[in-house]
Amino acid sequence: MALPSPPRRVFSLEQAVDAAAPLAALQERLRASQWCLEQIQPLMPAPLRTQVTAGPLDGNEWCLLVRSAAASAKLRQLLPTFVQALAQRGAQVSAIRLKVQTPTHGR
Repeated sequence: MALPSPPRRVFSLEQAVDAAAPLAALQERLRASQWCLEQIQPLMPAPLRTQVTAGPLDGNEWCLLVRSAAASAKLRQLLPTFVQALAQRGAQVSAIRLKVQTPTHGR
């Protein structure tokens, strides 16, 4: 005769991530990266806002993912302004990298 199994606990994905220390740290970095993007978006020309996605935040270096080389060139001129604005808001970002995302055709 089989023993009854203990009742299963159901977790949301967010609860599961928060319960695992490495995943919780990753989740916090993702939130911080998104927060940084929200802080600098008002400083971007409106047409460029849709061209940028928050990328990895590693230590004091943050990466912005950009959809085109032209948008990247324009944003590069604004990087000092972005770093200054983030510092004024308490972010520990001292450098911002831009990475142009190459389109993946057929996937």
